[in-house]
Amino acid sequence: MAERVQQPPAKRLCCRPGYNAACRQGQRAAGAQCGGSGATQGESSKTQNPETLLDIAARKVAEKWPFQRVEERFERIPEPVQRRIVYWSFPRSEREICMYSSFNTGGEEIGSSGESSDETRLPFRRGIALLESGCVDNVLQVGFHLSGTVREPATSSEPELLCNVSVSFDRCKITAVTCGCGNKDIFYCAHVVALSLYRVRKPEQVKLRLPISETLFQMNRDQLQKFVQYLITVHHTEVLPTAQKLADEILSQNSEINQVHGAPDPTAGASVDDENCWHLDEEQVQEQVKLFLSQGGYHGSGKQLNLLFSKVREMLKMRDSNGARMLTLITEQFMGDPRLALWRQQGTTMTDKYRQLWDELGALWMCIVLNPHYKPEQKGFWLRQLRRWNSVDVCPLEDGNHGSELTNLTNALPQELLHKGITSVTNLEGWVGHPLDPIGTLFSTLMETGRGGEDGAAALLDFSEQHVTAVAEGDTFVSLAVETALIGLGQQRVMPDGLYAQEKVCRNEEQLLAKLQEVDLDHTLVKIFRKQATSLLEAGPYSGLGELLYRESVPMHTFAKYLFTSLLPHDAELAYKIALRAMRLPVLESTSPSGDFSRPQHIVSVVPNRLPRWFTLSHIETQQCELASTMLTAAKGDARKLETVLESIQKNIHSSSHIFKLAQDAFKIATLMDSLPDITLLKVSLELGLQVMRMTLSTLNWRRREMVRWLVTCATEAGVFALDSIMQSWFTLFTPTEATSVVATTVMSNSTIVRLHLDCHQQENLANSARTLALQCAMKDPQNCALSALTLCEKDHIAFETAYQIVLDAAATGMNYTQLFTIARYMEHRGYPMRAYKLATLAMTHLNLSYNQDTHPAINDVLWACALSHSLGKNELASVIPLVVKSVKCATVLSDILRRCTLTTPGMVALHSRRNSGKLMPLEKAPLRQLLDATIGAYINTTHSRLTHISPRHYSEFIEFLSKARETFLMAHDGHIQFTQFIDNLKQIYKGKKKLMMLVRERFG
Repeated sequence: MAERVQQPPAKRLCCRPGYNAACRQGQRAAGAQCGGSGATQGESSKTQNPETLLDIAARKVAEKWPFQRVEERFERIPEPVQRRIVYWSFPRSEREICMYSSFNTGGEEIGSSGESSDETRLPFRRGIALLESGCVDNVLQVGFHLSGTVREPATSSEPELLCNVSVSFDRCKITAVTCGCGNKDIFYCAHVVALSLYRVRKPEQVKLRLPISETLFQMNRDQLQKFVQYLITVHHTEVLPTAQKLADEILSQNSEINQVHGAPDPTAGASVDDENCWHLDEEQVQEQVKLFLSQGGYHGSGKQLNLLFSKVREMLKMRDSNGARMLTLITEQFMGDPRLALWRQQGTTMTDKYRQLWDELGALWMCIVLNPHYKPEQKGFWLRQLRRWNSVDVCPLEDGNHGSELTNLTNALPQELLHKGITSVTNLEGWVGHPLDPIGTLFSTLMETGRGGEDGAAALLDFSEQHVTAVAEGDTFVSLAVETALIGLGQQRVMPDGLYAQEKVCRNEEQLLAKLQEVDLDHTLVKIFRKQATSLLEAGPYSGLGELLYRESVPMHTFAKYLFTSLLPHDAELAYKIALRAMRLPVLESTSPSGDFSRPQHIVSVVPNRLPRWFTLSHIETQQCELASTMLTAAKGDARKLETVLESIQKNIHSSSHIFKLAQDAFKIATLMDSLPDITLLKVSLELGLQVMRMTLSTLNWRRREMVRWLVTCATEAGVFALDSIMQSWFTLFTPTEATSVVATTVMSNSTIVRLHLDCHQQENLANSARTLALQCAMKDPQNCALSALTLCEKDHIAFETAYQIVLDAAATGMNYTQLFTIARYMEHRGYPMRAYKLATLAMTHLNLSYNQDTHPAINDVLWACALSHSLGKNELASVIPLVVKSVKCATVLSDILRRCTLTTPGMVALHSRRNSGKLMPLEKAPLRQLLDATIGAYINTTHSRLTHISPRHYSEFIEFLSKARETFLMAHDGHIQFTQFIDNLKQIYKGKKKLMMLVRERFG
């Protein structure tokens, strides 16, 4: 509250024409306390004695009439009557005081900074604490003005604070407040609360005086002069300049003050023209909203604004005129938000959080303009104001309102179905997800009324009972609320455009269902559920669960899941009908059915050429999956229902990931540890898994390997027949790699044999199927499956030989050197060195190592192949060296092979029984002479290649390279001469590289 230190100006002028001494007869002494002769404000509820007619009349007048009208109506008002009117004019309820001193009554509170506050720190709670601690003193009511002092006790960080507080009131409403604490906020401070509650709770302890003008009327000239002089003396510092100024004006005949009849009185109450409303600091409301908007959703500002909206709702609920006033101030600040213009210039949309605030703004204005308690002229004023705001360029549009773009649904429906009596769909925009949330609002209103509202059921018991019979025979407000929600949720409605609008549809549906789930279903509500479920199934194009469904319709999965679980204990057949009908998702269907209208599943496009962008499709598919999972769980043990649910899943769910999840769910339910496996549900799980395999066989899915492994597990649980079946039809389910590396390998593992309790005959049959699968895969994809096939066929000689022949046949064209080297190493490991040698030589024909590839990954394979050939004997080494010379141009690799061949005798480390002579192979003869010449030639070529683009930082590395080259040159009979000639040639050719050549001369002469 922006509390002002200065007293606000008086609302009206007071005078007493015709006042005379006779009027003073019988008046009370000035010191009489509030409530003297009549019943006090607190006594009426504590005594059985009836109120006096004076109090009854004074209370009614104090509630409805401004005091000026009372004075104008009666020439003379007796002082006792004035006192009782003034007494009853102060608010008697604490609820409004609480509303104007906290964000909400009883809910979570947040301070202006956006940080959560302890409830005891709220102004209302603090005010109560100050009152109960005896911190309120010097309370005086003069007419319609209450004043007093409130002492704020000292704390460890703050000294004691004494605040002068004053409150003006009229017709049981506080109309102005002033506090010396200087605190600025939207709502009343704790000191104003403490003083106000003191007057409400302890009216008999408050000294009451008539308006000050009445007291002045009773004084003669001497008394008036004494009064003024004493007042100036006590407050001479503050009021003396003002007093002198007023005196000068009064003494001037032509002054403005002498042209006015009467004088202002701040304690005399309201004039006839004054609006009767609670005090609301408009400036602070504007400043706070502007501050929250400027924070852009940070520091809890969004929550702050929502709390302000809740305050507006609270005011509207209590029929407080400040609700519309406060909403107007908030709206003005929203319209002035500079981000609106920025977003418009940039062509970007506002954030979701900000749009939700605008939605709430619109919903509140709907509550105001539709409120039946407001007068037509008030509504007209607000409508003009709304139109003015709407005409501003930056005013945002509602997202998802595409009603004008859609053709009438009736024109798009097959005439055969229209003959059933359905002629139109009344609301294409949809009630659930609508910006104004009509279904949610109506549901909450009916539920609140049926449960007695916030004031307690007892307070509204008579009201509810009267309306229960007035609404309809046997209906209650709760039943009407539930029925309303079911009708709204089941309405067939078009999916709106835009991400935000679509998310709002989902969000509103979930919010409404959450409210429904709080209602306990009794016999009456179950009857309503059955009635509405049947109606939705038979309602035609109006219903989202009817036979006719158009392509852009919002799916019913979430709603149907709630209906299914609610109806299942009472009417299982109806529950399954609803859930199965709701499984449809026509937006994912590639084509719509045509011509055959006898079938119950019809799909019609409202706008045939429109391809809707469903931003929430992932969420919708998840809800569809959850509905199916719920049905699978409920149908456990019922083969007929499980088969029906399976057919629905296979027909309507198009996401392999969701079908996989359903398969996993069914498997878990079927194989619970505390019971025997449910064979029927296990078969459903397997069928869903097979469908996933077929769906993802030719498409990429990052979970594919997990899916394959799971399917084998599921088939294993189902038995030998299931495993044999998936191996027989592997080409429709798996890639060759998956079939060999996962399926066949798992089938032949010991864990599978133990799990299935197989005898020898069954083991052999299953192994034969696995080997047949492996050979088929090797034929289809030898590059990736040949090694797995060889491994799987090790224990069957014929199969193993077949697999080896497949590798040889594919080696020429279908396999690369890496694959061949891998299989060659496997063959050596298994004790087939000659076959390994054969495959290694085939691999060498596919290899090509250039001069600069001295870190190539195939180098180790080349070295291994040469070592294998060397170990087998001279003939094998002689055969492989030409292949090496042809495939490898890298000098360092060739020199490494050359040295290894000269260190040991060929055949001495052979893995087979053959032995050679034991003599080292000479370098001067074949095959090593050919390898030596190739190595020297490779060094020469590599040297020239390096020198073409060499930089000074590589000079030292190059010199080391030449040193290795010299070692290889010297292995030849005339190597020294060859190397000298080679160096001389370099000096001559690259003499321009003086620094490098100098380094060459230093090292090699």
